[in-house]
Amino acid sequence: MKEHVLIKGNRYGIVLVLDPDIPFEDLLIEIGVRFDDSSKYFNTNTQSVITFEGRDLSSEEIDRILTLIKKRTTLRIPYVIDNHKATEEQFYRIIEENTPDTGVAVTEEETRYIYPDKSDGLFYKGTLRSGQTLESSGSLVMIGDVNPGSTVISNGNIIILGSLKGKAVAGASGNRNAFVLALSMNPMQIQIGDIIARSPDKPKKHFASKSMDAQIAFVENENIYIEPVSKAVLNDINI
Repeated sequence: MKEHVLIKGNRYGIVLVLDPDIPFEDLLIEIGVRFDDSSKYFNTNTQSVITFEGRDLSSEEIDRILTLIKKRTTLRIPYVIDNHKATEEQFYRIIEENTPDTGVAVTEEETRYIYPDKSDGLFYKGTLRSGQTLESSGSLVMIGDVNPGSTVISNGNIIILGSLKGKAVAGASGNRNAFVLALSMNPMQIQIGDIIARSPDKPKKHFASKSMDAQIAFVENENIYIEPVSKAVLNDINI
């Protein structure tokens, strides 16, 4: 009988190898069985990174798998990464400053997700703390906050579904048509292409706004402007 779920180990945690062909609901049942069968190995209050192989999963499917694992075991899963060498290298850099000699240490209870989308962009769920840097060779979509002292860098656009309080570099390869969008925009510095704007002591009109709406930063006339997100603004900028 073919095994549809295989649990393996790697340097930082566990790898879940999943059959790409069976219905997800059937796969979920088998994942539960596998973790029940291996309960003696996973019923420890330790942290473990999880990686998925063999099957493309949506964010909702990943959340359902994590919920199931948490119900069946006492494992804490602080990170989810894909089996992509470049992404794993991103992951290693992100956790270096927050990792003791062994194991993976995080202070928050949330799970962070790091995996690329189909267009070689990067999707990340989590919060960056001071000293941490997140980079993407394509565009970057992040759910979480970029705190002061942390940096996000992308060759494409940056979309932050959270607060931008640190540094953002969009269009890092020189693309002035890139943009930075955040639900809460209060950056220390924004760079788009070769244009740089720093947060001044007294914000200038073109760099800061008191608006509580989501805002977008873009280049126009050699300056970086930050405006509330609207259909008109999105139509006017070069994306």
